[in-house]
Amino acid sequence: MALYRKYRPATFADVVGQEHVTEPLSTALTAGRINHAYLFSGPRGCGKTSSARILARSLNCAQGPTATPCGVCDSCVALAPSGGGSVDVTELDAASHGGVDDTRELRDRAFYAPAQSRYRIFIIDEAHMVTTAGFNALLKIVEEPPEHLIFVFATTEPEKVLPTIRSRTHHYPFRLLAPRTMRSLLERICAQENVTVDDAVYPLVIRAGGGSPRDTLSVLDQLLAGADGNQVSYPRALSLLGATDVALIDDAIDALAAGDAAALFGAVEGVIDAGHDPRRFATDLLERFRDLIVLQSVPDAVARGVVDGPEDVLDRMRDQSARVGSATLTRYAEVVHAGLGEMRGATAPRLLLEVVCARLLLPSAHDTESALLQRVERIETRLDMSIPAGEQSGAPKQYSRRSKTDPQESQAPAEPTSAPELKPALEPTVVVEPRPMPEPTPAPSAPEAPSATEPEASPPAVRQPADPVVAAPAPAAVTGEPNAAAVRGMWTTVREKVRQRSRTTEVMLAGAIVRAVDGDTLVLSHESAPLAKRLTEQRNADVIREALKDALGVDWKIRCETGPAGPPPAPEPDEPVAAFAPPQSDRDDEESMLAEAGGDTSETPRRDPEEVALELLQNELGARRIDGEQA
Repeated sequence: MALYRKYRPATFADVVGQEHVTEPLSTALTAGRINHAYLFSGPRGCGKTSSARILARSLNCAQGPTATPCGVCDSCVALAPSGGGSVDVTELDAASHGGVDDTRELRDRAFYAPAQSRYRIFIIDEAHMVTTAGFNALLKIVEEPPEHLIFVFATTEPEKVLPTIRSRTHHYPFRLLAPRTMRSLLERICAQENVTVDDAVYPLVIRAGGGSPRDTLSVLDQLLAGADGNQVSYPRALSLLGATDVALIDDAIDALAAGDAAALFGAVEGVIDAGHDPRRFATDLLERFRDLIVLQSVPDAVARGVVDGPEDVLDRMRDQSARVGSATLTRYAEVVHAGLGEMRGATAPRLLLEVVCARLLLPSAHDTESALLQRVERIETRLDMSIPAGEQSGAPKQYSRRSKTDPQESQAPAEPTSAPELKPALEPTVVVEPRPMPEPTPAPSAPEAPSATEPEASPPAVRQPADPVVAAPAPAAVTGEPNAAAVRGMWTTVREKVRQRSRTTEVMLAGAIVRAVDGDTLVLSHESAPLAKRLTEQRNADVIREALKDALGVDWKIRCETGPAGPPPAPEPDEPVAAFAPPQSDRDDEESMLAEAGGDTSETPRRDPEEVALELLQNELGARRIDGEQA
C-alpha cells in the first residue's frame, strides 16, 4: 500500500499541520453545533478529502457526534482509512460527474433517509468542476436540506464554486505544510518503516513535494522503494529526483560573490557534465537566492523553520549572505526569475542559462532600478574600505583642494604665517591615488611643514610633471614605506592581487578594513571573529603578504583583529600628517567629489551634498535625471 494511503489520518488529532481547521471542527462537534454544508478548500494533497471522511466518521459514530470516534462501531470501522465505506456516505468526483444530470440524480437520492447511520452525507470532491446548471440544480436542497442530510464540498479553487452555494456553507481553508512540520512527519514515518535516511535527503524530498503531504509521501515512497539495505543515500536521492548538487550551487554563489566569470561558467559546465537540467539548476539557484535574502532579513530564520537544510549547508549559506549585499541578491533573483520565463519551451536551455549568468555578472548592462542599486552598493563597499578614519568618524576636518576661480593661486607664494595659525590647515587629509613609495632620496622639491619656532613662509608646493597628485606623507619620508592611509587608497589593487592568488582569501577580505600599520605589521579589523581568525592563519596571511609586496613593495606581517566595521583610531595630535599639493584639474573620481563636499569654505563655497551625490551617480554610473531637472 502506498505511504500516503497507509498513513492517512483516521481522526482529527492525526491530521498534521491543519490545526486551524481541525480544532474549530472538533469544538463544534463536541458542542453539537452541526452545519448542513461545509466547504473545504486548499492546494492538492493537503488533507481536504481525508478530513471530510473523518468528519463523516465523527458524525455517524455510535457515540457521536464526537471529535474522537470510537473506532469500533460499525460506522467507524466502515469509514476507517482501510474500511470498505458506508452506504450512507457517498463520495462523488465532480470532475467526471459534474453535469446537470448527475446533480439531479444526487438531489433525488438525497431525500431518502439514511439506512443505518445518523446522517446521510455527500462528499463532493473537485467541487469547482460542477457546472453552473449543476449547482443550480443543487441550490434548493443545499439551501433547505432535510435534517438528516449534510454536504461536504472539497475544492482547490473555491472562487469557482457558485457564490450562492458558497454563501450557505462553513468555509475551512487548508494550507500547505511548513518545512519543519513536514520534516517531523517524514522522520516519524521513516522510523516506523525502519529505514535510515541521510540528513541531506529530507530537504530534497520536502522541496520536491512542494508542501503537499500527499505529494511528499509519494516522493518518499519512491526513494524507499529503491533504498539499498534500508538506507536512502543522498547521491541516490539526488539522481532520482533530478535536483542540483548543493556543491554546484555553492560554486555558483561563491563565483558571483567574487565576480569570477570563469568559475561561474565552470559551474554551468559542471551542471551539464552531471546531466542536470539547466532549467532545474536555474530553479535551484533562484531558491538559494531566496534563502539568502531571508537569512539576511530574518536572523532566526533557521530556528523558525523558514529556511531548512543540513547544518553544514546552513553554515555556508550564512557566510554567503554576509558576503553578498541585499541589493545584489535581489537583482540576482530578478534576473534568474526572468531567465526561467525565457527558458520555458526553449530549444537551447544551456545557452539561455549562460546568457543569464552573463547578465548576473554585468549590472552595468541594464538600466533597471535593481541594477542601479547593485552598482551603488558596489561603490559604497569600495568607499567603506578606502575612506580614511577622519572622514568615517565625522570629526572636524579640512581638505586641500584646487581653486576653480584662481588657477594662479597654487603658484603664488604664501603669506608668512605663524605656526599656531597654520595648525588648522594641517588637519587629516584624504590621500588620493597613493603609489608605491621608492627608497628615500634627498628631494629638495618636497615641501616641509614649518616648525613652531620658525614662523617663516612655507615654500610653494611644486607640481611634478610625472606625478602631480600629492606630496609623500611624513612617515613615508622617514621610513620609505606607505602609511595606513596609503594602504587604504591602494586596497582595491591589493585585493585584486590577493584574488589572483586565492579567491577564498579575497572573499574573506570583503568585510575587513585597514586598521593601522604597526611597524612592519599591517593590522586589519573584521567584524566576524571566525573570519578574523582565518585571515590570521599562515596560508591566508602569506597570500596577503605577497599581494602587498606586488602592490606597495613592502614586506609586512599580517594581523587581523576582531572589531566593528567602523573607523580605525584617530592619530595622536602630535602625529605628523601630510598635506596635499593641488590635485589634477581633471580628476573626477569618488575621492575628489568627497573632498569637494567637505572642502574649506574659506576658499570656495561648500557644495550641496545632494549635488555631489548626483554628480557621482552621473559620472560613475551613467545615471540621468528623469524629472526634467538638471543635476
